[in-house]
Amino acid sequence: MFGKHRLRVAQFARYLSSSAGLAGLPPTLKTVIKAGVDGSDVNITGWVRSVRVQKRIAFAEVADGSTLRGIQIIMDDPQMASKLTTGCAVQITGRLVNSPGREQNKEVQAERVEVIGPSDSESYPLQKKRHTLEFLREIGHLRPRSQTIGAVTRLRDCAEMGIHKFFHENDFVRIHTPTLTSNDCEGGGETFNLITSGTKRPETDFFGRKVNLTVSGQLHLEVFTGAFKRAYTFNQAFRAEPSQTGRHLSEFWMVEAECAFVDRLSTLLDVEEEMIRSTTQHMANAAENDLGFFLKDNEPLAKLVRRLSDNQQYPRITYTEAIDILQQADAKAKFVYKPKWGHGLQSEHERYLATVHFEGPVFVTDYPVDIKPFYMLPNADGRTAACMDLLVPGPCELLGGSLRDHNYERLQNKVEQLGFEEGSLDWYVQLRKFGTTPHGGYGMGFERYLQMLTGLDSVRDIISFPRHAGRCQY
Repeated sequence: MFGKHRLRVAQFARYLSSSAGLAGLPPTLKTVIKAGVDGSDVNITGWVRSVRVQKRIAFAEVADGSTLRGIQIIMDDPQMASKLTTGCAVQITGRLVNSPGREQNKEVQAERVEVIGPSDSESYPLQKKRHTLEFLREIGHLRPRSQTIGAVTRLRDCAEMGIHKFFHENDFVRIHTPTLTSNDCEGGGETFNLITSGTKRPETDFFGRKVNLTVSGQLHLEVFTGAFKRAYTFNQAFRAEPSQTGRHLSEFWMVEAECAFVDRLSTLLDVEEEMIRSTTQHMANAAENDLGFFLKDNEPLAKLVRRLSDNQQYPRITYTEAIDILQQADAKAKFVYKPKWGHGLQSEHERYLATVHFEGPVFVTDYPVDIKPFYMLPNADGRTAACMDLLVPGPCELLGGSLRDHNYERLQNKVEQLGFEEGSLDWYVQLRKFGTTPHGGYGMGFERYLQMLTGLDSVRDIISFPRHAGRCQY
């Protein structure tokens, strides 16, 4: 029996060495706990979350970012904890043992404790007590050490991997679209303009024309849809929007995809829906503990995640049907903005449709053409566009897209009527002259997707360093 135990311990030691992959890198807690064998020697590195010293024993929780919860360190001699403070970096040598506790299955019996980087306990702002997310935003350089932001960060990493996995499994090619551009895609004018310091004409001297930070990679992605039937991008986007709501950022990440040879809006909806479903399923499988941290004691959110993941098609209604639903509900809902055909849906309208009426995701299609961007394909009725928004509880509008207008003359007329800078979109319109196809695409705000899954009120707690009007710290 003891021979088999020694064999398992030896195998565990070899596993830690090989799983680290690179000689010299210490194993993560995730690796140690996953492969842990009772009685094996371990070397733990991380940061102290809490310390508790009693008369004959001391305890500490150490975390390294690889797991939701840290690992408990037991010190039979309280003097071993004499230099430990919350926030300090440590290296602990000891034995991995089975834990009788309910919240962890392994703990470390410490034999040696070394402080690698001390932390001033008097001024360290993160304590074991619960901190508000607003407070954590004020200490953005330290908030990754909190349990909530740590869980968000791992979910963010997992979601990105899930999105890439979906696209690559379905033969999409990733395109790196530019950050600097001479167009603002939707013509809204809410752009950050590039200025070169020390020149007489700072807006035009360097590039010879006005240049801004991109608000979307869509137009550039369409270039590649003339050579690749399926293309996507996962890039940063920037909007100089002064809104201070929990749904808006000045710097954020967008997932955008374009598909050639697509002439039915329903086909595009199928792609979008399967991306959401596949990514959510991936997260439920690969990040169960972190996702569970947000779903615990929140049955409506857990129900939403299950709905996003199941194989039942998301409801699909037209804009006209949405207006009818909202007008019928107005007497009870008492909307501030009265729903009216030809007007955009307000946040209160989107929230009602997703949260109250459908209690889950719902596609709204065929909006009036006059309230949508120039590149969207008009429907045969001449009044509506072949477009959609995906509405969900939480952030409301999660995703938007359309079939793209592939008619050269019609698109040229639109560009001229809207008064874009002369020649600035010639390259885009010219795509319709050389082997154009019916095509379509969409964009999803990455932070909004995670906001939906975590139930957090603000996207400022989803992104590592939030930038918004009046705030660009660090």
